[in-house]
Formats: sequence, C-alpha cells, structure tokens
Amino acid sequence: MNPPEELVCGQYTSMINLMGAALIVLVLTSCTSANSRSMPYKAWRLGFSAPAYMEVWIETADVIDIHGQVFRRAMSGTSSIITPPNNSGNPIGWPKRAGWGKGKYVTGADLPKKIYVRWQSLVEPQTYKMVIDIPEWTREIMRKEEQVFCAFDGKVITDFREAISIRLVPGGIAKVWVTGPCLNPIEVTTVKAEIDPRGPYEGKSNGKYDSLSDVSKAYVEKFGVPYDSWK
Repeated sequence: MNPPEELVCGQYTSMINLMGAALIVLVLTSCTSANSRSMPYKAWRLGFSAPAYMEVWIETADVIDIHGQVFRRAMSGTSSIITPPNNSGNPIGWPKRAGWGKGKYVTGADLPKKIYVRWQSLVEPQTYKMVIDIPEWTREIMRKEEQVFCAFDGKVITDFREAISIRLVPGGIAKVWVTGPCLNPIEVTTVKAEIDPRGPYEGKSNGKYDSLSDVSKAYVEKFGVPYDSWK
C-alpha cells in the first residue's frame, strides 16, 4: 500500500529543509572560523634553509595551529641552499640575517602553536625529528603591524612578520626566526632534535638515503662538516 501523496511530499519537504539548515550551519561555521583567525592577513609562510653544501631532505613539516588544527606536510622536500662550484661557498656558522627559506604559505591555518619536523641530513647521513614550540610572544609579533621603508617598493609601507624561517644544520640543530618581507628577522628559538631510530622515510627505504649532489660531496670530502660552528 503506497503512502498518501501529501505524506510523501511532506517528508520530502522536511528533508529539503533539514539539508538547507545543515548547509547554512556549515557556511556559518566556515565564516566564523575564517573570521576568528587571530592574524591580520590571510596566511602565514613556513620556510626552510640549510648552510652551503649541507643538503637536507625534509620528509614532513606538520603544523598545529592555536585552535588545534593539524596541517600535515605543510612543507616537504628540499630547503633553500647555496652550492657554488669549486668549494667557494661557506657553510660555517649561522647567517647574520636569516632569509625566508624555501617554503609555502600554510593556507587555512591560524598562527602556529607547534611545528613538527622530520628530515634527513644528507651529509652525515642521519634522520632527525623535533617539535618546535612557538611561544605566544612570537605570535604577538606576527600580529603586529609596523611602518617600514621597503626597498622593493621604494616607499614606507605597513608590513608584518608573517613568516617562520627554520634553518636545519648537521647534528640535528635548528634555529628559528620570525620575519617579514621588509622587516628584520627576530630569533625565536634554537632546538636540538633527536635521532629518529627508524631511519629515512620511517624505515620504509631500508636505511637508504637520498644522494648528495656531486658539488656538496666534493666539499664535504675535502673540508668535512663544521659541526662546532653551529653550537
């Protein structure tokens, strides 16, 4: 026996109304989430660098923002690095002015609370992992606008330190800065990572590391790795 036509239509109408209400809630939630971001720009940037010839391979850099949202593989792959021929580069020590590094914007995230990094130091070779805690004072700096003369624009602009820059060096040490397009970098912290006993790629490569470039290999074979310069 088929149900009355008006009952079927009533059930269908109720379903449509319920779906519409759910869609409205979803849209409002998304808008609230976007509007609740604590930063005055759409996204912040995560970048990595390494000293000359000291090549690294970043397996993953995962971000946890201040709302507890997790962004897996916010960055991976190679870092920015200088490898000039004839051993003419200088990997010794920390840079006087940290650059942005190679990276990308963490779209959809609020400001970072923690950054987890697992990477291969190819000159050793060794696999490291670490958790970087980003303190509240750093996020306050990232929210603060400053008036600065920018050489790129040739005028005074409003700028933000919207980037986290991380330099990875042999021995499992990482130094972290917060910086902006035209603003001086500010050092945040230095972290000593631990060795990941699983080895490269969480043990999935049978202990095999990616190869050093010929240029970096030539430098390391002649001069070694200047571990003491990063203490």
